Amino acid sequence: MKSFKTLKAAVLILTAIALIFGTANLGDDNRAEAASKKKKVTLLNVSYDPTRELYEEFNKIFATYWKKKTGQTVEIKQSHGGSGKQARSVVDGLKADVVTLALSLDITEVQNKGLLDARWEDKLPYHSSPYTSTIVFVVRKGNPKKIKDWDDIVKSGVQVITPNPKTGGAPRWTYLAAWAYALKHNKNSETAAKDFVTKLYKNVPVLDTGARGSTTTFAQRGIGDVLLTWENEAHLVQKEFGFDYEIITPSLSILAEPSVAVVTKNANKNGTTEVANEYLRFLYTKEGQRLVGKHYYRPNDPAVLKEYEKQFPKLELVTIRDFGGWPAAQKKHFADKGIFDQIYNP
Repeated sequence: MKSFKTLKAAVLILTAIALIFGTANLGDDNRAEAASKKKKVTLLNVSYDPTRELYEEFNKIFATYWKKKTGQTVEIKQSHGGSGKQARSVVDGLKADVVTLALSLDITEVQNKGLLDARWEDKLPYHSSPYTSTIVFVVRKGNPKKIKDWDDIVKSGVQVITPNPKTGGAPRWTYLAAWAYALKHNKNSETAAKDFVTKLYKNVPVLDTGARGSTTTFAQRGIGDVLLTWENEAHLVQKEFGFDYEIITPSLSILAEPSVAVVTKNANKNGTTEVANEYLRFLYTKEGQRLVGKHYYRPNDPAVLKEYEKQFPKLELVTIRDFGGWPAAQKKHFADKGIFDQIYNP
């Protein structure tokens, strides 16, 4: 009899616990549903350095579109920094609804934390990359050091401004473009390529954490002879500081493919899943793609790209697949004790 009473008590306790957790989960679902029906919703876009101007304009256009479609007001907040640093911020708790980062590897880091779907790259066209870009050079008016290609920036006496590839996206694309150039011109010798990038980083007086920091170092602080940066950032330098700067397109660079994704765990909790998905899909509309082209990113829509093709010089482009994909490139070049750590001595 005593054992029966004990068993009965245990069942009652377990039932109570189940009810408590069931109610808690129901409460989360109800809160998410209620949030999705609010008259106003807030979306946080965690992005990389040079997209500030693009998303400031894009957010206004999307907010107008969403209001007209649903009657709901959406406020989009922005966070910017080096791409790798931004990814780690989301992993560490920054409550992004969407991430729009410089390379897929950084979003994969967020996915590995369980914050978004494992097959996130299949959710949107072009492997969730709404546009592409590449790496170019910016020099001062008159190009006093006569810089035309990668060979010129490894010469003694040339100061090169580029960010830290351990924290930013653009500098990783930059490093790989330089490596590919060295391979091409040295019979695919990895020894020669390593020597080439060693010389390049010996010419770097300061490593900022992201592309916008390097722009400030070069254009506002007046440090360096050449800035290695995103194509769109190079045009921004000319727009902001006039034609005291010239853009040099090297003979070879890399096809940079920035990626976007909904941080599903956060969006579900915030009740922003519907608007977050629509926000990223809007980047692929004709209106979104034309805005991308206006800000000197290369649209992925072939028809829209043709409208803007005159502003994008043709050049030879390697891709991340030439390096075995991002996981292989990261492990070999940018991980702790990788090649970058071996060659760079501040």
